Amino acid sequence: MTTPQPDPETPPAAPAAPDDVGVYRSTLPGPLGWIDNAIAQAEAVLLAAGVLLMAANTVANVVGRFVFASSIQATEEINRFLIILITFAGISYAARHGRHIRMTALFDMAPVRLRKILMIFIALVTAAFMFGLTWYSWGYLQTTMGRGRLLPSLQIQVWWTVIWVPVGFFMTGLQYLLTAIKNMLERDIYLSTNVLEGYTDENEQEI
Repeated sequence: MTTPQPDPETPPAAPAAPDDVGVYRSTLPGPLGWIDNAIAQAEAVLLAAGVLLMAANTVANVVGRFVFASSIQATEEINRFLIILITFAGISYAARHGRHIRMTALFDMAPVRLRKILMIFIALVTAAFMFGLTWYSWGYLQTTMGRGRLLPSLQIQVWWTVIWVPVGFFMTGLQYLLTAIKNMLERDIYLSTNVLEGYTDENEQEI
């Protein structure tokens, strides 16, 4: 019986994921790794703070309403601010972990080398769109700042609630740009800077 030979185009098996998955360490070289780590830390702080503050604000409002018969007047405005923060920090986080929706029917049928080229192209095009949305959202932010409108309860300017929109788009654009660079530097195909493309028992492998 002959032993089947491995496909020469198939990349070697990826290293196993580290046990300490809670601490992100970029594998990109030099300043690129510093940028990647900085974005990861910013995402973690923004998302954790946003979720915890929203939960605390909502619970405090419920307790105030049903126990003390007095709601927190600014709860809705605070939660709106936090929802925008979580949403636009979350798109960068999802890009980092390769969790955005992908249409891969044709991509999966392509040979490895073509998939590699397509992944670089997709990452670069997506990064360009994200930077374009950063530009337009920055213009919207400037327009909002110029109007000088105030939130009724908090009495702060409305533009503070949308300041995270260009920040989130910019961080996502950087993440896709770093993904393209990662694919240029490595032999394997990466959905993000730390997630390998492929299907296993645990879907894509995060390293």
